[in-house]
Amino acid sequence: MNDDLVIPEVRATDPAREAVRRLARTHGKVMFVQSGGCCDGSAPMCFADGEFLVGSGDVLVGDVEGSPVYVGRRELAAWEHRELVIDVEPGYADGLSLEAGDGLHFVSRTSGCLTDTGAPLPGGTGSTTTPHKEGTS
Repeated sequence: MNDDLVIPEVRATDPAREAVRRLARTHGKVMFVQSGGCCDGSAPMCFADGEFLVGSGDVLVGDVEGSPVYVGRRELAAWEHRELVIDVEPGYADGLSLEAGDGLHFVSRTSGCLTDTGAPLPGGTGSTTTPHKEGTS
């Protein structure tokens, strides 16, 4: 039941949509699960569709190029943002997530952290992920 939850509008940047289409050609349909967790920060984890088992604690909030996007109910209950933007940045995917391309990983942003044109604010502000540093996991 989602009556008490604010469901954000899911959008994706052009590079993210292209990455999803590229992954679909290689892996078939993919899915996103917005991690609210400790190990991977708050990264959108990308899996081959069905590879991550969603349950009653996961809420379908939208899709990117037909690929479902889920957010955990507890995280969504605390979510103050009206928009979730899937994007890509240089760096390698954390955890078991599929990479967005050669040397790229998916990140999530909120509309309050984007310029009027939809680009990230200077300095990488707006990413809800923890930057991956060389030599760390």
